[in-house]
Amino acid sequence: MTKQELKKRIDIAAGRIPADVVIKNCRVVDVYSGTIRQGDIALCDEKIAGVGTYDGIEVIDAEGRYAAPGFIDSHIHIESSYVTPEEISRLLIPHGAATIIADPHEIVNVCGICGLDYMMEAAQDAALDIKFMLPSCVPATPFENAGAVIDAEQMREPITRENILGLGEFMNYAGVIDADDAVLDKLLVAINHGKLIDGHAPTVMGNDLNAYSAPGIRGDHECATVEEMQARISCGMYVLLRQGSACHNLRSLLKGVTPENSRRCLLCSDDRQPKTIFKEGHIDNHLRICVEEGLDPISAIRMATLNAAECWHLSDRGAIAPGLRADIVLLDDLKDFRVRKVWLAGKLCAVDGDYLPEVHRHDISAVKGSLHLKDFSVERLRLPLKSDYAHVIQIIPGGVVSKNRIARVSRDENGNFRRDPSVDIVKVAIVERHKYTGNVAVALLGGYGIRRGAVALSVAHDSHNIIVVGVSDEEMACAVEALVEQEGGIVLVRDGRVIERMPMPVAGLMSDQSGQWVDERLTAIHKAAFQELGIAGEVEPIMTLCFMSLPVIPELKLTDMGLFDVMNFSFTPVEAERPEEK
Repeated sequence: MTKQELKKRIDIAAGRIPADVVIKNCRVVDVYSGTIRQGDIALCDEKIAGVGTYDGIEVIDAEGRYAAPGFIDSHIHIESSYVTPEEISRLLIPHGAATIIADPHEIVNVCGICGLDYMMEAAQDAALDIKFMLPSCVPATPFENAGAVIDAEQMREPITRENILGLGEFMNYAGVIDADDAVLDKLLVAINHGKLIDGHAPTVMGNDLNAYSAPGIRGDHECATVEEMQARISCGMYVLLRQGSACHNLRSLLKGVTPENSRRCLLCSDDRQPKTIFKEGHIDNHLRICVEEGLDPISAIRMATLNAAECWHLSDRGAIAPGLRADIVLLDDLKDFRVRKVWLAGKLCAVDGDYLPEVHRHDISAVKGSLHLKDFSVERLRLPLKSDYAHVIQIIPGGVVSKNRIARVSRDENGNFRRDPSVDIVKVAIVERHKYTGNVAVALLGGYGIRRGAVALSVAHDSHNIIVVGVSDEEMACAVEALVEQEGGIVLVRDGRVIERMPMPVAGLMSDQSGQWVDERLTAIHKAAFQELGIAGEVEPIMTLCFMSLPVIPELKLTDMGLFDVMNFSFTPVEAERPEEK
């Protein structure tokens, strides 16, 4: 900043010269004092000069609407929206988003630092301010093959980048608790550079939670209960109340939000598909839910603004006050939170749902062509069993947590699993797609409800190998082969032919098309999944399936190395002993 620029801001604030823009007749949401005050907001370049009575070169009449700080999503994976950074900007800003804290964990697991570079470069073409966390667990655990391995040494350069706030969600909570040597090296990269560390520790409590938070891990978005939430707040952590496309923890956790602890609570999406954005919105939807559940609106807005800014050390935003970034959302009311206008860094970027900036799309050639299979065939999908009982990954509708269920299963004359159409248990397989290992792991999935055909995805958290589920080996193989042909994405197969698909050429994780196109494809895919394949109506067929390979979310998951017992943090055979009669 030059002396002349500083003088201009002070002169506008003092009322000596007109502001660049004045938003008149606002009811300003003051997140510092917890009050609403009448006034005009004077803008100077990218900053707020003052709140009071002002004249400006350009005057916009708010007509008594509420002016809130721009919303901050405290944790989101852009890749899980299936669109690129430039496109997520176009989708979220009309809902009041000003800043997102993005963890590019998915693409870095596929493409390594090249994937991080792509995301950061593409983000420069977005009006949305996208801050990044450096993925901390690539791979998420040593129990799977990812496209890259990022150790502490490889973190030393990117952690110094200006737009990287710190280390992303540290999912290897066991490694932290056990003070694993390689984990300590990663933590020290952030600590010694004065950068933040985000958390991910489902079900961790007691002394284990103390050990996990001891390195200064900042927050956790994996709380499922009020008890977990309260424990983390008592450890000095922030709790990120999540409302995404797959996980819906906001309403249940709001029961634990009090006037005393609300300042340690943030709002986040984690994963948010275009379908959800178009239907429900973004952080504006979180705010509606907060008010519906009885939270006062200013506390809710504070969770989406000031709390988040303080958590992530973004001292230049989070409120409407002199000297802060001019991120302002104009709202009709503090109940429905209908967004009328959005200013980002002093520029009007959205009006009545329309995104105003021109969209520039970044070249994707550096992150294309990411499906590399070796020796895959239908024979690799057989599942020989030595017992009539097996461990089943049992889906729990409405989330990504699964149960370790022991069920009686059928076998053919060769001892291979044979599907019983009257029982909701089918094969699920992970096909390694990064290193030509030829790994194919097969297990059993319950609660998905599929009765015909197969579904294959190249989105399978967190290493993003291919995950496929189906009623027969032939249908599953057909889906995998079609997925490779289209360079990743989503494929639905019935009777040996593709009935729906969505190519995702950006690392096999994202489309290079618009959010509307993705939404149309996903709508068609969901319709076919339910109507053509018979998938259970209470299960989100894509988001649910892509989390069945994540070996840090309880209780049972599948990686390309085999069936993984998350509770014991070890592999387990598919075969099981007959359960004792109760």
